[in-house]
Amino acid sequence: MTAPEGRGIAETGRTESTFRILHVSTGNVCRSPITERLTRHALSDRLGDPLTGGLIVESAGTWGHEGAPMEANAEIVLADFGADASGFVGRELLDEHVIRADLVLTATRDHRAQVISMGHSAGLRTFTLKEFTRLVRAIDPATLPHPREDGMVERARALVRAAAALRGWLLAPSPDADEVFDPYGAPITFFRSIGDEIHQALDPVVTALTGVESRR
Repeated sequence: MTAPEGRGIAETGRTESTFRILHVSTGNVCRSPITERLTRHALSDRLGDPLTGGLIVESAGTWGHEGAPMEANAEIVLADFGADASGFVGRELLDEHVIRADLVLTATRDHRAQVISMGHSAGLRTFTLKEFTRLVRAIDPATLPHPREDGMVERARALVRAAAALRGWLLAPSPDADEVFDPYGAPITFFRSIGDEIHQALDPVVTALTGVESRR
């Protein structure tokens, strides 16, 4: 079963044939919707249809505005990148979302700590987005399973294991280096700067997951 558009959480749990990426922020109306939809857009750019590789992308908020639309400025940012903002519905982070996720990418270290505190053996598969980007850049893609020969899901799982192994060795250059700051209530210029940060952080991650460079 594929993830329902907008809500993004399927009724099935983790399986060997799919790899679920869960983006987490606070309200699930700004940062995590932008990250979710930019990830989907980047996967589509590389794969044509992200679901053909078994990758499913979703999002939720630690204080999620259940049922709320994303912020209007977030929709503008997505439009800037040509990404689809339609049909999005905000969600509060639940245990089941963490249980189902193969990779949890959070906006900040506080979000990461909140996810890990929920249990479910989430520590080895939960990172801030920028932390994961930093770790992924240090991984030789030749050491990962081939996306076509071995499958994209197996490659993605190996990437998470490799990143987790590096975490204690490759530290952030500053306390703020792994943070994506909250643009909630800010003008569109700040939203766009956050959108650029997220886009730049996602590009090497999606390339590592798929083994395909961006066509743009």
